[in-house]
Amino acid sequence: MDYEKFKAEVFSLSGINLSYYKEKQMKRRIESLIAKNGYDGYDSFLKAIKNNSRLFEEFINYLTINVSEFYRNPEQWETLEKDILPLLFQKNKKLKIWSSACSTGDEPYTLAMVLSKYLPLPSIKILATDIDKSALEKAKTGVYHPKSMEKLPKEFIDKYFIYRNQMYEIKQEIKSCVEFGRLNLLSDKYPDECDLIVCRNVLIYFTEDAKDMIYHKFHGSLKEYGVLFVGSTEQIISSVRYGFKPLRTFFYIKEA
Repeated sequence: MDYEKFKAEVFSLSGINLSYYKEKQMKRRIESLIAKNGYDGYDSFLKAIKNNSRLFEEFINYLTINVSEFYRNPEQWETLEKDILPLLFQKNKKLKIWSSACSTGDEPYTLAMVLSKYLPLPSIKILATDIDKSALEKAKTGVYHPKSMEKLPKEFIDKYFIYRNQMYEIKQEIKSCVEFGRLNLLSDKYPDECDLIVCRNVLIYFTEDAKDMIYHKFHGSLKEYGVLFVGSTEQIISSVRYGFKPLRTFFYIKEA
């Protein structure tokens, strides 16, 4: 079986279209996983994931590249807190926020903690989505290794976590701010009327065609003057073609 046939089979099984991912990187990742699990090629591996739900979930998790941490790139979170949120609050005190490709929840929980400096926790509502069911389950559980929290300000750790069995468990008051759901950025309908969309360190794995489609869909998902917050390797070249104007580095505002 060649890679093209394998991609078609994966799409049929999972709804994930590997044609939208950079081929060289993705082939290398998949072939590494196949070898690690002791299979000799796409055909035998495909048969295995069809019959082994644990291996299938491991494969999906591996495909979706769940690398996440709290307060990743601290200077960008400081910009969000000091410059972007006050600007958005001028338009609306009750923000609709979408953390897309949220992985294991580090990012939407960080958002909730930053917002808590401005708003009472019961009024904070964040929609967080990902394609990976196992990552979403971990996010809902809310238990994290200390390494993922190395950049998080101590004030947040002290206030919003319980240290237990050498792990950090996020308190229910922050968990209640976030609603998790499954969403495929490449095929599913996006939420509408968002004030802020956060999508960081994900689009670097997609082809230019896929990024083009996603940026257009993000534009349609935002309110007028809504803001898109992207990752440190994902500055949007010629953002005007998508209807965005640079606001700060890594932050883009939807133009009227």
